[in-house]
Amino acid sequence: MRIKLGHWALPALPLCMLLLSGCQDSIAGGGNSPEQSPDRPAPVSISFWNPLGGGEGEFVEQIVDNFNASQSDIVVKQQRLESNEYYARLGTALSFGSGPDVAVAHAERLSPYVKAGQVLALDDLANRVSFSFDSINETNRQDVRFDGADYAVPLDTHFHMLYYNKDILSKAGLLNADGMPKLAEATTPDDFVQLLQLIRDRVPGTQPFAVNTPYFQETFLDLYYEAGGELLSPDGKTAAINNDKAVQVLKFFNRLFDEGLSDRNDKTPWDTFDSGRAGLWIGGTWEIGHYMNNPSLNVGLVPLPGFFGSSAHWGSSHTLILPSYLAEPKREAAMTFIKYFSEVGSALWGQAGHVPANREIFESSAYRELPYRDYMLESLETVKHAPKTDKYAALITSLSESLQSIIKNRIDPEAGLKEAENKLNQILAN
Repeated sequence: MRIKLGHWALPALPLCMLLLSGCQDSIAGGGNSPEQSPDRPAPVSISFWNPLGGGEGEFVEQIVDNFNASQSDIVVKQQRLESNEYYARLGTALSFGSGPDVAVAHAERLSPYVKAGQVLALDDLANRVSFSFDSINETNRQDVRFDGADYAVPLDTHFHMLYYNKDILSKAGLLNADGMPKLAEATTPDDFVQLLQLIRDRVPGTQPFAVNTPYFQETFLDLYYEAGGELLSPDGKTAAINNDKAVQVLKFFNRLFDEGLSDRNDKTPWDTFDSGRAGLWIGGTWEIGHYMNNPSLNVGLVPLPGFFGSSAHWGSSHTLILPSYLAEPKREAAMTFIKYFSEVGSALWGQAGHVPANREIFESSAYRELPYRDYMLESLETVKHAPKTDKYAALITSLSESLQSIIKNRIDPEAGLKEAENKLNQILAN
């Protein structure tokens, strides 16, 4: 049910074979063509790649189906790829000039595609289909602008919230009468540990806090940014993670693991929480639609506690791109779908749990009256976006592998971070 951001790579040759043999098949959702009149030109077929699964995948499928039903000139066929292979396959497609007509890309992934000339600047196409980039939140728009041109249409901002199981917290005496968790006094890491200890002691057999160890880099960045940390130096030329802030965050997580408050070996912590076997979980906003549509799970959410000193935290943005190999008339057809997704589909996308980048939908009462959106809007204000560098994919992959090694192999945080920073600096210097 969780999006995996897919930082892993696959060998080039098998990818090419997959691209040539499989990427035009296995189409899922939105694939029904409208009935065609003998006098009417065949609709333009647009392939749409994305890594959006689980609960939010259902919303994507509905947006595609709604677009196809809304007109008869264009048929969008979506293909959802596994998130752990998505960017490897997308990169191969862009390099070989054969693949999707429209694709999802996280904003921090755009820079190398732009630098390589693999994606189109969209301003002219936007004018042709009467789409205005002024309809996009300015922060999101700046993430996709390079040399004064817009190379993607941002769909959202997404980040993490603290999810809690109301039944477990109630048994632990940590739930208020209004259904809100008793977290106000957890103002330091030690306070939070004491709260988890109460869950462990009062609700035996429950994991107090399910930590996302398989994708630990995001959870680490949440608390590291809270502590005032930075991924890179101000000029972006050197890494900046080998410091006391990062050490304290890693020692905090090691304490949770060592005291049995979290399980460092849980390979599917999202399922542990979803099945009612964990009290707390730092999960993505994209999970909100799932929990709101399944009230029997009895889950609530609040902003991440700022017990490391601030409310800053990790965040990202889904965008839609057009490959530069895309030929007419598909370019205008593809841009028409992107326009629809932003201007119409974003209403559904907001229900999935994302904060829409489209200003009109973001400011609408229909969006703001959805459950927990007041907390989400509060958290939106302190999102820390990734540094704008064409080496981000390599940097975050390396950092992820280093952090995995540190927590799985119980490596001393100081030594592990020193080695991790050296690897990042080698990437930056290359």
